[in-house]
Amino acid sequence: MNKIDAEYLLIIICTVVILSYFFSIISRYIRVPSVLLLLFGGVFFRWFSDVNNMSITIPSQIVEALGVVGLIMIVLEAGLDLTLSRSKLKLIRDSFFSALIIFICSAGLITAILHYWLHEDVINCMVYSIPLSIISSSIVIPSIHSLTEEKKEFLVYEASFSDIIGILLFNYFTGEETLTLKSVAFFGGNIIVSVLLSFVLSFVLFLIMAKTRLNIKFFLIFSLLILIYASGKILHLPSLIIILIFGMMINNWELIRAPRIQRLFPVKEVESIRALLHSITAESSFLIRTFFFILFGYSIRLDFLTENEVLAVGGSVVAALFIVRLLYLRFFVKTNVFPESFFLPRGLITIVLFYKIPEKFKLTAFNEGILFFIILTTSIIMTAGMIFYKKKPEQILEESVFAGRDDKP
Repeated sequence: MNKIDAEYLLIIICTVVILSYFFSIISRYIRVPSVLLLLFGGVFFRWFSDVNNMSITIPSQIVEALGVVGLIMIVLEAGLDLTLSRSKLKLIRDSFFSALIIFICSAGLITAILHYWLHEDVINCMVYSIPLSIISSSIVIPSIHSLTEEKKEFLVYEASFSDIIGILLFNYFTGEETLTLKSVAFFGGNIIVSVLLSFVLSFVLFLIMAKTRLNIKFFLIFSLLILIYASGKILHLPSLIIILIFGMMINNWELIRAPRIQRLFPVKEVESIRALLHSITAESSFLIRTFFFILFGYSIRLDFLTENEVLAVGGSVVAALFIVRLLYLRFFVKTNVFPESFFLPRGLITIVLFYKIPEKFKLTAFNEGILFFIILTTSIIMTAGMIFYKKKPEQILEESVFAGRDDKP
């Protein structure tokens, strides 16, 4: 990287943050996701630097590290958004099966497409299909402000479940051994251990948050969460489950009926911690998302749009994703497919998992332009759905599953 004075570097960083904040504001009016604007911002910076002969190399480790921290923030934010109650059981069930079945069908079709076009090993194609089958909650959740509450809740749950399902299956299929009884038993045992460990660590983290007298404690918690994630990866544990359950415990503390725990952590005390953690998580996610997508956009080469292989493979994958989602929502969830069927963006988690594909699973014929094409195209499809979604929330008549839900007020 060319040497840049500290003052100029600070100006660039602050300008990017202000620009991202501006994108977040205007995205509500033009209904274009702020993440897509950030991507195009990164592409513009790349064009500007090339025109002015400014050679700036961004180490891939920086983008990957930002992606990992962003991944942790996304999962924590998802946990803080998931409210558990008897009245929401039908919503949770529908959104979970929507995420699971759409994910499985999408992964199967993408595996077939990659195997057909690239003539590579089926297992390797399957490893590549998993990240491409995950709905990006980092794009969906900030983009649903103009929808009704019912649609918002469904999409938040679905995107959150898609993240977790995709990450768990990616960890399984990139392990030392797959598709054997031993590997399935070992993987299931790891999940059980992680769930049990998550409750213990969640109480420890909560004890630190509730009882420490220092004013600086939340970024200590985030550092501990990153440490837990990294340690879990080394021990081959699905450590994101710990982070998800930690967020869900804080958001659903009222469901814990143990008197001793309620005396130790009263609900009123938990509410103030929950509100502050929500705020700090949202702010941190905003900052990480800003620099991640700007840097990712900067790394995109637009000349891939002229490559026939990228257009053929990428177009086939996007078509498969859209058709699977449209058919499932229409005939199984039986809900209004507009604009829900357009919410199929791929983003941060997809990119981070691509960075983590082990060498032995690499597809030698895979063009990275395919990944860029899918991310850009799915984001543009979601944008088109939101732009043509003109009705105000109070003017929309929900169909089937939403209209008949027991959890509606």
